[in-house]
Amino acid sequence: MKKQEYTVAEPQELLAFLIARMPDTSRSKVKELLAHNVYVNGRRTSQFDFPLQPGMKVSVEKASFQDRLRPRDLDIVFEDQHLLVVNKHEGLLSYSKNPADKTVITVLNSYLAASHQKCHAHIVHRLDRDTSGLMVVSKSKEVSQRFEEDWKSRVFDRRYVAVAWGHIDPPKGEVKSWFTDGQYCVLSSPTDNGGKLAITHYQVLQTSRRYSLVELKLDTGRRNQIRVHLRDLQHPVVHDPMYGYRDDISPISRLALHAFRLCFVHPVTGRQLRLETPTPQAFLRLMEL
Repeated sequence: MKKQEYTVAEPQELLAFLIARMPDTSRSKVKELLAHNVYVNGRRTSQFDFPLQPGMKVSVEKASFQDRLRPRDLDIVFEDQHLLVVNKHEGLLSYSKNPADKTVITVLNSYLAASHQKCHAHIVHRLDRDTSGLMVVSKSKEVSQRFEEDWKSRVFDRRYVAVAWGHIDPPKGEVKSWFTDGQYCVLSSPTDNGGKLAITHYQVLQTSRRYSLVELKLDTGRRNQIRVHLRDLQHPVVHDPMYGYRDDISPISRLALHAFRLCFVHPVTGRQLRLETPTPQAFLRLMEL
């Protein structure tokens, strides 16, 4: 966001002041800015007849062209000509075969079209619908294939933060099991039953009366891996309708799981990218209970 700041020289109403200071901006556009993007002495103000006095500071935030195009259902945290890294919001599908569904791919394809980029979004890896956090999406099939061919060595650090029920003991460890697909969910076995090996490392960051804030690192990327492994520890993710407690009474309306760190070697430039997002405020509020 670009910000313009003005100093008031004489008493005047706010709308008239803005129109005088922004002669190249239409009256309707000034009113639109006043509704959301005008601050007087650091406080957002939308009152058109606000009485300005000499010495007051009026600032106006103007969204750049790229800012106006950016989608609302996710945050673009990195972009170049080859790929995007996005912070997916909870409740948004990563991908769907149904073209009518809103997904990360459909949202990004709309963004790419609006910004006149002659390419399409291609899924590299997925997050569960109700998990938020960092995802890589490529702008070509070739870049997606480079990730697929060497995912294990290319992605060198991938971590999540979760709020789990209870106090996990020991507070640091590893969960190892073999996954098979059940009729409705993933089944986990502590011994090799021919399924897919899944390994998760965990460390408790903080505890409260009811909950544990846990950092988790994946050695493997199996479906629902963290949710299943925390259930195996008998400390399921808060508000998990599939692997959690049936009588979950937590005051949160989302799955308490967020992919906060993603570090990988760029498949085209060779550059190491280390990206992080903060722990969701809803998780931190839970830890205060």
